Amino acid sequence: MSEVPAIRGGRPVRTRPFPSWPQWGEEEERNLLEVLRSGVWGIGGRRAFEFAAEFAKYSGCRYGVPCANGTVALKVALRAVGVGEGDLVVTSPYTFIATASVLLELGAVPVFADLMEGGLHMDVTTVRDGLEVKALLPVHIAGMPNPMDAIWEVSRERGIPVVEDAAQAHGSEWRGRRAGSLGNAGCFSFQSSKVMTSGEGGCITTDSEELADLCWSLINCGRTRTADWYEHELIGYNYRMTEFQAAVLQAQLTRLDAQIERRQRNYGILLEESSSLRALEVLRPPEGTTRFNGYLVPVRIDRSRAGDVDKRRVVEALRAEGIPASPGYTVPLNRHPGIARYFLSKLPDRSLLGPLPNAEAAVRDVFWLPHVVLLGDQEDVLDVVKALVKVDAEIENL
Repeated sequence: MSEVPAIRGGRPVRTRPFPSWPQWGEEEERNLLEVLRSGVWGIGGRRAFEFAAEFAKYSGCRYGVPCANGTVALKVALRAVGVGEGDLVVTSPYTFIATASVLLELGAVPVFADLMEGGLHMDVTTVRDGLEVKALLPVHIAGMPNPMDAIWEVSRERGIPVVEDAAQAHGSEWRGRRAGSLGNAGCFSFQSSKVMTSGEGGCITTDSEELADLCWSLINCGRTRTADWYEHELIGYNYRMTEFQAAVLQAQLTRLDAQIERRQRNYGILLEESSSLRALEVLRPPEGTTRFNGYLVPVRIDRSRAGDVDKRRVVEALRAEGIPASPGYTVPLNRHPGIARYFLSKLPDRSLLGPLPNAEAAVRDVFWLPHVVLLGDQEDVLDVVKALVKVDAEIENL
């Protein structure tokens, strides 16, 4: 008789931890001490701008603008491309709430596209024709680039700017082009869970000098680069990155490629070794992805074989086996209570609320494993597979 999952009794697959996160070393420590001893911790420092330029180049862009976090990167970039009161912006319902909440802050209205069938990325073709859309906001969810062909086509035909939510996609590529260089602006987060982190922090990438200057101004209280300190041409915000954040991020960037290579290699092993699963499926990046940073491992439950088991029970079973797991998003943003209430007063047509069947399927059926499960060696990955196999065999009993 096969051993049942530890949540139902029995010995867990794994008792030792996966690699810790964040990872850091002498370079982060040296950079931080240099900033500390310099006495220049914010205004007047150069590291934040140096880091942003380095990260922009890494992302295939000419300009980078540092900021406090990924949420404000989205807010500033959207405002910089002209999004404001009453404007419609097409985005994904399967993403962190900040993607939509920044639109609400700007007085704009998120119009949620459904997801591609069987996937986690928005399908812009599901949005009704005839809407006066101000911008497109694709999300590179889990570090997997949103397929861009249809988005680029709509952008070209209608003259609509594209702002990428690349908060999870540092170093990922779509057809050889880095995330952050696939639209008019890319928005990144360096929050604690991300594949490079300073605890918080953000960056906007772009090839437009005009857009970069406007973002810089909005982040710096409406100042311009050439005016005196107390001259403000715009109503902006104080969304600056500190020199301490930049010191950590400069070091983090030097180790990112090696970590991505390790995650890609281990993801390949995970896909191959889990191919015989019956009711669970490790999702592959969309066709056209040429580099995947491995930020999340999305796993789908096959309802035809698993019945109506709650994905939270599957997550609990994996955790009992020593595998970190998360239910991920449990409601699409078009049904989020706060956003839905806002919709009722702002939407020109309530039919724009949905239905979104592919998004509903994703929040019902997809859970995640964090990127630390891919940062170890082959033995670590095989432990993940063993746990998935074990839970897969017992899924109807959870």
